[in-house]
Amino acid sequence: MIVRQADGGIRAFFNVCPHRANPIALNERGSVAKFTCAFHAWRFCIDGKLDCITDEHSFDTQVVGHRPGLTEARCEQIGGLIFINMDGKAPPLADWIGLPPGYIENYQIDKMHVVRHVRTEWQANWKTGVDAFYETYHLPHIHPQTQGVMEDFSQYDAYPNGFQRMIVPICTPSHRVHDRENVNEGLQYMMIEAGMDPAEFKGTAMEVRVAVQQAKRARAKRLGLDHYDTFTDGQLTDSWATGYFPNVQIGMHPEGVFVMRFQPHPTDPERFFYDNMTLVRYVDDPKYSVPGWMGLPKDTDVTGATRPNIEHHFVGGERADLGDVLNQDVDLVEAVQRGQKSRGFRGPLWSQQESRLRHYQREIDRYINGEK
Repeated sequence: MIVRQADGGIRAFFNVCPHRANPIALNERGSVAKFTCAFHAWRFCIDGKLDCITDEHSFDTQVVGHRPGLTEARCEQIGGLIFINMDGKAPPLADWIGLPPGYIENYQIDKMHVVRHVRTEWQANWKTGVDAFYETYHLPHIHPQTQGVMEDFSQYDAYPNGFQRMIVPICTPSHRVHDRENVNEGLQYMMIEAGMDPAEFKGTAMEVRVAVQQAKRARAKRLGLDHYDTFTDGQLTDSWATGYFPNVQIGMHPEGVFVMRFQPHPTDPERFFYDNMTLVRYVDDPKYSVPGWMGLPKDTDVTGATRPNIEHHFVGGERADLGDVLNQDVDLVEAVQRGQKSRGFRGPLWSQQESRLRHYQREIDRYINGEK
């Protein structure tokens, strides 16, 4: 349970009553003055301390004399993101996180709002899911619809402790597209999102990306978004897909971020839960919007006035509407999981375009082998 404290800070507790192991919080979110266990009505303060034991006189003091409160988990924050760590011996987050100083903070995620959260169950191991999102080598083959607006040759950056980054150029056609002169419909749409009028643009498809960057920077100055000065031009258009070891990737954009969390199934290693969270920085301007490729459904409230309920989709139930690209990934990941069991498969053969996977899996091996 992630709990806001009276002083504005954040603390985390395991969602279990110390009495008989009943879950304390039964809702996904809410606001309470104190936590009350629904089993026997033990009460706990928001700082985790025990407040009241029902019929305490019926307990031996040796059983409850230590005043059993909620068990706390390590909880630290960086740039609006909350990290939980159940290892009491782990180093401080600031010392362990492998990304460049200030990189996360510059995006000001703490000023963004969750506008959609979809939780789906996939029939694969969670690491198989991570692998599918850590390279763009597959884009022209599994997602050919991206070729007109996205380059599939990306920059890969490896950082300490398993962290890594993939910079994917957007607002530009892939090098595999033959027509690099005419501005296609997808690029025109991205120009409109940046506040431009495609009809007034006289350049080629290869010049759209720079034009969009300039338009976004000019718009930011007009709207007083001073933090845009901290971004490179590439950050204004491209997807800086950043891997937070071990199980989170965030597509970083000034307008919003696209959070993917791969959570292991508690009992079945061949299933995992995929959390897809879209956060938007709302700006009250009709020409300012989150990138359309994030796949928000039409009429999504991006003002942050209300936080939407989590959309749950389980195996065997109604399929989630994640957009064409992610729906294609669901089918791919589940097929790869099956293929990994084949006697004919002897292990992955990684190219330089899959260097993030090599970096990531090597870090996992260090933990498995007891090196860390």
